[in-house]
Amino acid sequence: MELAHYSDYAVRLVNTEEPARNKDSLTSVDAVRALFGTGVQAARRVTDADVTRFRNVRGRLRSVFEAADGGDHVLAVDLLNSLLMEFPVSPQVTGHDSLGEDGRPHWHIHLADHPSNASAGYAALASFGLAFHLTEHGADRLGLCQAPPCRNAYLDTSTNRSRRYCSDRCATRANVAAYRARKRLEAEGSARSGLSAETAQESRALSDR
Repeated sequence: MELAHYSDYAVRLVNTEEPARNKDSLTSVDAVRALFGTGVQAARRVTDADVTRFRNVRGRLRSVFEAADGGDHVLAVDLLNSLLMEFPVSPQVTGHDSLGEDGRPHWHIHLADHPSNASAGYAALASFGLAFHLTEHGADRLGLCQAPPCRNAYLDTSTNRSRRYCSDRCATRANVAAYRARKRLEAEGSARSGLSAETAQESRALSDR
């Protein structure tokens, strides 16, 4: 598994909550287990207590995205380092699930955590993945969707660092809203111009009397 893959853990967890819409999908053991994906043994360790723990980690990860999105990259790194210290991981070389054309294992780095509970394990992987993405691509690649009221987290992988939305749906919604706003301003401007012309005409008519 590529190390960059672990950064998705952070995005998935942060986006279980939409503060502006007052929505939270992280409300049950099943919802927490779904974050791990299918076939992940760590998900089996999830208990009711992990729901609260996951929410706590989620808030801390969102703070990293908020700091990075706001341009305070030093704060983002400090917050992320705090998570890394609290939730460490251990790298291991593995090849058990990947064979090359010659039948030999394709050796790669896998992150093995040694958590006391499922939330600690997930937090370790999410924090390391986010740290890997940040150091490889820059803190400005951690963003929050600019289409109100959505504030979902995303990782910018565009070539020109131009991403501003978490999804195509939000990008389309924002573009439509911007188009309608421009049309409304144009209509208001035309109306004001019409009134000004009408007022000028009335003034000329009065002066001719």
